[in-house]
Amino acid sequence: MSNLVIVESPTKVKTIGKYLGKNYKVVASVGHIRDLPKSKLSVDVDNHFQPVYENKKDKEAVIKDLKSKARSCDNIFLATDPDREGEAISWHLATILDLDITKPVRVTFSEITKTGISAGMSKPRCIDMDLVNAQQTRRILDRIVGYKLSPFLWKKVRKGLSAGRVQSVAVRLIVDREEEIRAFLPEEYWTIEALHKKGRKEFTSRFASFDDKKHELKNKEQTDAVLAEIAGKDFVVKKIKKGIKRKQPSPPFTTSTLQQEAGKKLNFAAKRTMKVAQELYEGVEIAAGGGGVGLITYMRTDSLRISDETKWAAAEFITDRYGRDYLPDAPREYKSKKNAQDGHEAIRPADISIVPADIKASVTGDQYRLYKLIWERFMASQMANAVYNTVSVDIAAGRAGFKASGNSVKFDGFTVLYEETTEETESSADDIISTMPELDEGETLIVKDVAERQHFTQPPPRFTEAGIIKVLEENGIGRPSTYAPTLTTIIDRQYVEKEKKNLKPTILGEVTTKLLREHFRDIVSPAFTAKIEDELDKIESGGEDWEPVLRTFYDGFIASLGDAEAALKDERVEIPREDSGKLCELCGAPMQVILGRNGKFLGCSNYPECKNTKNIVQEADGNCPKCGGKLINRKSKKGRTFFACEDYTDCGFMTWDTPVPEKCGVCGSTLFKRSGNLHCLKCEEKFEEPESGEKS
Repeated sequence: MSNLVIVESPTKVKTIGKYLGKNYKVVASVGHIRDLPKSKLSVDVDNHFQPVYENKKDKEAVIKDLKSKARSCDNIFLATDPDREGEAISWHLATILDLDITKPVRVTFSEITKTGISAGMSKPRCIDMDLVNAQQTRRILDRIVGYKLSPFLWKKVRKGLSAGRVQSVAVRLIVDREEEIRAFLPEEYWTIEALHKKGRKEFTSRFASFDDKKHELKNKEQTDAVLAEIAGKDFVVKKIKKGIKRKQPSPPFTTSTLQQEAGKKLNFAAKRTMKVAQELYEGVEIAAGGGGVGLITYMRTDSLRISDETKWAAAEFITDRYGRDYLPDAPREYKSKKNAQDGHEAIRPADISIVPADIKASVTGDQYRLYKLIWERFMASQMANAVYNTVSVDIAAGRAGFKASGNSVKFDGFTVLYEETTEETESSADDIISTMPELDEGETLIVKDVAERQHFTQPPPRFTEAGIIKVLEENGIGRPSTYAPTLTTIIDRQYVEKEKKNLKPTILGEVTTKLLREHFRDIVSPAFTAKIEDELDKIESGGEDWEPVLRTFYDGFIASLGDAEAALKDERVEIPREDSGKLCELCGAPMQVILGRNGKFLGCSNYPECKNTKNIVQEADGNCPKCGGKLINRKSKKGRTFFACEDYTDCGFMTWDTPVPEKCGVCGSTLFKRSGNLHCLKCEEKFEEPESGEKS
């Protein structure tokens, strides 16, 4: 008996085929084979919002091959990804291959391992039309917004603009943060710190109270008054409070937390994280696995659930590697957030016995680093708490009160393996936690120095990718599969730009958001977008029909569109231009920064009399390994970044690899990064990139 198994990705074909054996033929659809044509709306809004699908032109050969193979097989199984998108692809495949969707033709694999594939093949089911309808509803909603609102933006702002349900809200959040930063008024405050010494140890205390009441220093006059009070006074230990603090490990990764932590710890963009995670899920060739093997479970999930079998395996591994003390009293249970779909387990290693060191020689640098992050986070999540001894000391200096605190590790617990990275803004830079010597109440302390410092409160920071993903998730905007493509879209379409790791709205992003906020409040409303996501979840679970959801949205949206058209009539929104600080070498007028369809460039403010334009040169780290000149960021015709010598015409050096500040230890030339590894293009030496924030 012959069996045909259809997956999405060609990468999975070899791995799955190895486990299924000779009676199975595994082929790939290479993603979607049908879609809504781009040339028109392709949604019949007057006929129950029926989508009008067409076979994708670039998939004609694939469809022909699938039909041919299907005719010669006894059984056909649709094994696309285990999510809404994958369910919809299976439904499209069933339609094209004329399969009966009421028959058990659908299988899913939570992990591409022998166990995962065997479990999936043992439970074939019918195609879940609730899942399909949820995906179709999202697709239709996005198509309606894109195809109805984008032309409005072309007329009122600039040709080529686009709008989207989730992307417009993401831009609005970034714009709102920028407006907060601009409106922020710093407030002055002061601190007084005393440096003490006992034996070989030094520690710091900070002014906290006056006459036993909490006291904040707002200006120099108040600060000088405290300094005058403590001048010549003994610093006496008034009270010592000792305690025990227990710190729990972070839960295993969901899609959102993986993207956040990979951004903070590995400096990966969300798109890069998901690309590498997909590779780890689909299977990579490793020596330890005897060929292709899937290394992690499915990477699009919002669940924190872990199978009992995996918990037991983790407990056994932890006991063997670290000892029984490193296990909690009972296996850990992590609770998923309220609106989690819980369709899959949390992201974890498919086989915890494959430690990161086992695969390092077989995979790319990015794959190794992400697998190491996932493996360590999961294993730590199953380990015992870290335990700290804490001490808090109240110190009196006349009427002034100072405080000092410290801690020491009593038991390292899960931190022997992994600690979550925090954003710099998540803890105050002014917090003082010292390693404290043994002190006694009533003891007079040695004071080596007393120093006052002036401070000003800081505005909220710009979002990083990790930060905006966290906010989107907290507000119920988007779902695991949408975060990375949303960020990619808003950057590619020039609504947002990156300054180092921070996201900053462009003038285009601010102008467009202002327009949408005034005339399409729902489209850029976080609450409204979250409500739509909840309704999609209800459609998926069978609790709501998709047509009423679409009708309610469509009627309100079209009414807003009509009102906006009437309000603006023949008006057009101008995009302000920035002054570049440079003068035109042809006419002497100021040069302005202009945001064009292909990015920023300089144009003469005396246009159209003077049509002088210039490219904006963005310098990169390091120097040309060929001639020593500066390196410049450039864009290919397809928008891909490459790096070239500033004197490219004579020198000719260019590379797709990213230059970094580090220098080659052999020849001193600039190092370049490719797939997470550093190498020198001058002497061809290779180096391992330091893993920022990770424990050694």
